[in-house]
Amino acid sequence: MAKIGRFNTLMAIEETDIGLMLDGGPHGLILCPRKFLPEDAEPGEEFEVFVYLDSEDRIIATTETPAAQAGDFVALEVNSVHSKMGAFLDWGLPKDLLLPFAEQLGRVSTGDRVVVYIKVDRRSNRLVATQRCHSQVERIRQDDYDRGHPVSLLIADETPMGYNAIVNNRHLGLLYHSEIHSPIAIGDTIEGFVKRVRPEGKLDLTLNASGYQRVSGLSQDIIEALRHADGFLPMGDKSSPDEIRSKFGVSKRAFKQALGALYKKRLITLEDGGISLAK
Repeated sequence: MAKIGRFNTLMAIEETDIGLMLDGGPHGLILCPRKFLPEDAEPGEEFEVFVYLDSEDRIIATTETPAAQAGDFVALEVNSVHSKMGAFLDWGLPKDLLLPFAEQLGRVSTGDRVVVYIKVDRRSNRLVATQRCHSQVERIRQDDYDRGHPVSLLIADETPMGYNAIVNNRHLGLLYHSEIHSPIAIGDTIEGFVKRVRPEGKLDLTLNASGYQRVSGLSQDIIEALRHADGFLPMGDKSSPDEIRSKFGVSKRAFKQALGALYKKRLITLEDGGISLAK
C-alpha cells in the first residue's frame, strides 16, 4: 500500500506516453512521470518513489527527494505568502509545502526560516506543515535515554530559560542558556547530549560531551574485558557496587549506563548470569 507523504517501493504496472503507472494499492494506479525515471524503465520493475498530491490534487510519484517527509520535523524557508491560504515553504519539490495560517504560531514572511512538522491532512490527504511542534512530539519514557548519550538536536524555538529542541526527530528537550557557549539559531541542527531525564518525562540537554565520553570510555573497557574473558562476564545490573568498582573502578550507576548503551547498540546480550558479546 502506497503511503502518501512518504517514500514507497512500488511496482510499475503499465506504461503510458508520459510515464509509468505504479501499483498504489487502495490508491489505484499512481503516475510517475517519465522525466523522473531511468530511460530504460519499464513495467515489472520496482521503484523507490515519494508519493504526494500535485498542484491539481492528484496522487503522483517522483524519484526526487524532498527535504523531509510526513512525520518529520524540519527547518524550511518561506518561499511566498498567500493572503488567504498561508505560507508556502521550499522543501525541494516543484509544489511548495503549505503552512496554513491556522498552523502558524505567528505571521511569517518570505525569506523566514521556520521549524515545522510535516503531516497529512486527514480530510484532503494533502501534505501540510505546522509550527505546533510541541503537540507532535512523542512522550518520553525513562528508559528512552541514558544520561550522557549523544542526540541530534533541531533548535525549534527560544524560551526565557533557553532553547527548545527536537531530539532525534521524536522528542522535545530544553537546552538551557547556561549550556550554550557559541551562537545558535532557530532551525540549526546540532549534536548534543542528554544531561538529565526528568521524572515528569522532560529532557534537559547539554552541548558538553564529557558525560558521554565517560560512558563511551567505560563501554570500551567492558568490551575489552569481555574479549579477554572469552566473550562472557558473570556481571550485570544486579552485581554489587563493590564488585563493579573492584573490576572497573566506577559506580554501579555508571556501569548500568554503559551496559544500556552497549545493549542498545547490540554489542552485548544480557544473560541470566551475566553479559556476553553479541555474535
